[in-house]
Amino acid sequence: MRQSAYHEPVMLREAVDSLGCRPGGVYFDGTVGGGGHAYEILASTAPDGILIGVDRDDDALAECARRLEVFGSRAILVKGNFARIDAILSGLGFEKVSGILLDLGVSSHQFDAPERGFGFSRDAPLDMRMDRDDTVTAFDIVNGFPEEKLRKIIRDYGEEMMPGRIVRAISERRKLSPIRTTGELAAIIAGALPNHLKKKKIHPATKTFQALRIVVNNELENLHAAIERGIEMLEEGGRFSVIAFHSLEDRMVKELFRSWEKGCVCPPDFPVCRCGRTGKLKVLTKRPWMPGEAEIISNPRARSARLRTAVRV
Repeated sequence: MRQSAYHEPVMLREAVDSLGCRPGGVYFDGTVGGGGHAYEILASTAPDGILIGVDRDDDALAECARRLEVFGSRAILVKGNFARIDAILSGLGFEKVSGILLDLGVSSHQFDAPERGFGFSRDAPLDMRMDRDDTVTAFDIVNGFPEEKLRKIIRDYGEEMMPGRIVRAISERRKLSPIRTTGELAAIIAGALPNHLKKKKIHPATKTFQALRIVVNNELENLHAAIERGIEMLEEGGRFSVIAFHSLEDRMVKELFRSWEKGCVCPPDFPVCRCGRTGKLKVLTKRPWMPGEAEIISNPRARSARLRTAVRV
């Protein structure tokens, strides 16, 4: 299948294979994007498999609808947040699904559309909203949050080593006038950091932009909710696969999958279990799957992808 120019799906074959797709199954793609993974899931579940594709981005859903039109009523598209997987499925009349896929992060289209404000290769308004109906933008955070809160965001979500220097530079700049564009912010961050950090492969503003995007879109909170609720929506033998692109996401997926594999969360010194929590998953990827060298060469954005899969027991 020829890939759409909208977004090149990462680890396409690995992700679809990880779900164990079968005819007649019902599959939930919580980050349907341009429909790359969704197309292959539908192709693999012919003639009667169903794909429920969810996204927060109107542009993505419009592209996906065009791409999946060939599958007719087998493709059901919904604008929504995958954190509400239980409500979305219930609203559509589904009690359980055969598989769940979450391909996290920002699509190539979102990065490459300057007006969305996700990157800084071209100057654009500070936005970063996946759902443009949301009210809080990166502009609001950069210009309105107190210094200490902004420092914590950059440190915790960007894993930035020098958040204090960055926040001090932002604070001094916004006293003069609001920071309105991605280019302005990137230049302020670069100017705040030591010269040796500017010689690294990644731009010095990359981690701060990641942190802002995570907060604007409540990404970690939504991921936690999607996994907790999604497990309950899986039929026995159903699979849950997540592609993560940075350590915070991947760590959360790993820890939640392991927690629900173990079940009991009582302190180790308890002689018997008192919590009554039972295991609901078996982790199939003790170590995450990663893209091959050929894929990384053809699509450099795939280099940080990590795929983890668990099955409902």
